[in-house]
Amino acid sequence: MNPRPHTVVAIALLACQGAAWAEPTLTEVTVTAQPPLGVSGFDDVPTYALPLSVSTFSQTDLQDVGAQRISDALLLDASVSESYNLPAYWDQLSVRGFTLDNRYNFRRDGLPISAQTIIGLENKERLELLKGTSGMQAGTSAPGGLVNYVVKRPPMRDTQSIRNVTLSYGPGDNRSVALDLGQRWGEEAEFGYRFNVAHTDLNPAIRDTRGQRDLVALALDWRLDANNRLEWEFEQSHVAQIGVNFYSLMGNGPKALPAPVDGTRNITRQPNSRPGVFDGLTGSVRFKHQLDNDWLWTTQYGVQQLRADDRLVYASGCSATMTDRFCANGDFQIYDYNTENERRHNQAVQTSLSGQTQIGGLEHGLTFSVMRQRLVDDMPRMQTSPLLGTTNSLTGGLIPPSQASDRNGLMSNAQDASTEWAVKDRIKLSARTDAWLGLRYTQLKRQSAMTDGSQATQDLRNFTTPWLAMSQQLDAGPMVFASAGQGIESEVASADTTRYRNAGQALTTLRSHQHEIGIKSASSLTRWQATWFDITRPVSGDAWGCNNGGTCIRQMDGEAHHRGLELNARTALRGWTWDGSATWLRARRENATSDPSLNGQRPINVPAYTVRGLAEYRFTIMAGLRTGLRLSREGERNVTEHGEIVLPAWTTLDFTTHYDTRIDQQDTSWTWGIQNVANKHYWRESPKQYGQYFLNPGAPRTFRASVQWHL
Repeated sequence: MNPRPHTVVAIALLACQGAAWAEPTLTEVTVTAQPPLGVSGFDDVPTYALPLSVSTFSQTDLQDVGAQRISDALLLDASVSESYNLPAYWDQLSVRGFTLDNRYNFRRDGLPISAQTIIGLENKERLELLKGTSGMQAGTSAPGGLVNYVVKRPPMRDTQSIRNVTLSYGPGDNRSVALDLGQRWGEEAEFGYRFNVAHTDLNPAIRDTRGQRDLVALALDWRLDANNRLEWEFEQSHVAQIGVNFYSLMGNGPKALPAPVDGTRNITRQPNSRPGVFDGLTGSVRFKHQLDNDWLWTTQYGVQQLRADDRLVYASGCSATMTDRFCANGDFQIYDYNTENERRHNQAVQTSLSGQTQIGGLEHGLTFSVMRQRLVDDMPRMQTSPLLGTTNSLTGGLIPPSQASDRNGLMSNAQDASTEWAVKDRIKLSARTDAWLGLRYTQLKRQSAMTDGSQATQDLRNFTTPWLAMSQQLDAGPMVFASAGQGIESEVASADTTRYRNAGQALTTLRSHQHEIGIKSASSLTRWQATWFDITRPVSGDAWGCNNGGTCIRQMDGEAHHRGLELNARTALRGWTWDGSATWLRARRENATSDPSLNGQRPINVPAYTVRGLAEYRFTIMAGLRTGLRLSREGERNVTEHGEIVLPAWTTLDFTTHYDTRIDQQDTSWTWGIQNVANKHYWRESPKQYGQYFLNPGAPRTFRASVQWHL
């Protein structure tokens, strides 16, 4: 990707904004077998010692599965499933049965970002997933979990040099090249850099979805002296690709589940289809100062500027009067959705102070922090959705409409501003017993309006989210823990006075509650964890005369109650590596008043159980060769609200071979993979979006290969 003049200017402004907004700072990232987790809120505590449920996905994990998007990696964990996860669009996932909010549930090196874009992985060191409510770590977020992207940084060792070139092919006819460089320089190696550039020609197994993806990223650091470190980084990304729409239920009368398809057809593609475009410029400046008595002061500033042309020829049901499914013969209407020049801006600054002290004869590990964030959605005035006609999910073709019709409409602008104060404390009650406390106070201001200024709303509220945990190290080695925490979401009734009696009014704060009990253990060869969780989340809904204009009321309407058991384990024995996770989830709707028949029902698109597993063997007769088989199974899930139609459970197998060798004195890593070895046809997920029941076909058998030279 060739940087354009405005890109260079934007990068310069990025650095200037950081200096103007706050003292620049940065948090050091140390990669170890059990790295401290920035997503946890206790940055100095490794995974095995945290009274939390967390998963990490290393650079090796990303390379082994050929991850091109975050869902490729996170779906290695059984607590994660897809949630209207369209190809050629930003990832949409659920954790513990709750869909993550792309505006509020994602972090980048610990700072909040918008994930309403396609985020590249070539410059990411690892991914971190905190499962469950995150009120201690984030002011507002959905209760499923919190995702953190950790950016690659310059080498830590003075003599370390990184020179990696990667060529990849597949799945489908995708072709990519990536370069990863890093080194230190200066009289005392006080300066360091990490540079990543990647290009992909996209031509996946789904036909007629060509596109391209580019990324450029640079990270720098400067060791000012033994106690001070300054770091700065940015990444620019560009993705352009033809969009893909899902299939749907069928029926002119009762709804019916069609037979699974091969998943290679883009059923809405038309000759005039245009690619969706997603551009991003993201960066941060961080400064870390080591104080006396091992106290650490860290300040960090991040900025994100996103631009999108959101384009998709989409399926819209059988007819204008039956929009929730396709016709019995497979016919459906298609519209051409277009919004040009969507812009999203995000800024966040955080400063923190952490260290150890003695209070009341007990050792306390304290962290104090304050963060300020501003998030702006600046949308084009109109979105256009003209009706193109009727096509068929089985035969294709296009029948033009008998008369012109469209779904054009105004867009919605939004502004969020929040200030968050937080304190966290790890109290050593004894050599084996710890108490963990967390408290976050948030001041929130949210505003929205249609792009013509109408239907303006405002939400001003303050709230506190506490968290408490206890952990006990057992004599045999494992640690047991119990915790209780909360998460916050906010909602305002639509300002549409033609529908709502309480138009524009803020609803009661949606406060989720979570309880966890777990046991975990970690050694040099084996680690495992078992966790039971119980989460309740308030649900809002419409009630009271919604069929009559202006009389509908938006209100609290019961809860979603999710209880489950998670198991995770990994061990290595005699050349074998065994890695797996399983989640059993009982998700139910409770106390609904607008439609009491929903009570006791499993939510749509939430599997009853999920199992992921890996068996890998490292050969002794040929050094560097290892082969593995991955299993993924997801249980039944409801396609409709009352479970009249259920998506069957499905299982897939993926095979991989890795070979590390030397060619002409250069370390070289080869990877070959076959995904969906049995070429199984199945429906992968069944979300309901925009009033329509969708069906996401699983990918067919695909092949991929890559080679990486370590120069």
